[in-house]
Amino acid sequence: MAGSRRAPRRRGRNTPLLVGAIAVTLVGLVLVSLRFVPGSPLASAAPSGTGTTSTEGRASGQPTNRSSRPSPTPSPTPPPLPPLPFQARSLTSLGIKGWYSWSVLDTRTGKFIGSANQAQTSTTASMIKAWVVADYLRRTAEAGDTPSDAKLADATKIIRDSDNTRAEQFYNAVGRSPSIKRLIAICDLTDSKPAADGGWSRTNLSPRDTARMGLCIKDGRAAGPKWTKWLLNEMRLVRAPGDFGIRKAFPPAEQKKIAIKNGWINRDREQEMHINCLAIGDTWTMGVMVRYPIGMGYDYGMQNCQKITKALLRPAV
Repeated sequence: MAGSRRAPRRRGRNTPLLVGAIAVTLVGLVLVSLRFVPGSPLASAAPSGTGTTSTEGRASGQPTNRSSRPSPTPSPTPPPLPPLPFQARSLTSLGIKGWYSWSVLDTRTGKFIGSANQAQTSTTASMIKAWVVADYLRRTAEAGDTPSDAKLADATKIIRDSDNTRAEQFYNAVGRSPSIKRLIAICDLTDSKPAADGGWSRTNLSPRDTARMGLCIKDGRAAGPKWTKWLLNEMRLVRAPGDFGIRKAFPPAEQKKIAIKNGWINRDREQEMHINCLAIGDTWTMGVMVRYPIGMGYDYGMQNCQKITKALLRPAV
């Protein structure tokens, strides 16, 4: 029966469509997976998690917007330092006879003002005793010892009254000339040297190095941390005949704050008087040295230390 036969199935008609669909799906899956492969051109540029640094603006080559960053607060300009009580000026109008020189060190800045010859030296006489006592005190402390009450009383006599006998004993105790070499090294002196005969009185210091020695005493290098305050107090208590010169140019209220050590001697060999002044103030140290014919006496030099200082003081002082 011809009419009873079934038509044959057409198996190949939908096969290409099915294959195409599968292929598209596979390609899509491949492309999606490539986005997660490091280094792939299709890898995502977005951050992969929290805590990472954004690269927005960098990948595109555009500059990062910094306008939102806080500007650093500028450091305030420190106020200018108050001026020293001194000002440099010519002293030729004072009519001082003989040789003289002066130097002032600003202990806040390390800067000097001074006469053109402030690096020239003269013999110190008793002015060097401040160092001899400081050297003794520092070395005693470094050795782990404490001076006896009798030794401290001797030191007081050396500073306040300029006792020569006790100064010689202390000078021997610190080794004589090696002590002056320590002064030069510890206090960064540049112009000075020990005496040729090894004595303390003929130590050669310049006014500039005198001011440096004053700073060395003031900042603790000379006497050390244990004895600096004690030594400065003794130097404020210097009394006659050694109380003359630099601090006498200041008002009485200021004089009490200024530590000093002076030196005065008649040099028969040179037929000269050598008068020297060291002073230590709050913000400065000062050295004044004068030499002149021996027949003019001590008072002339002592008054000239004060006269030179007074001429250099600012009017406000």
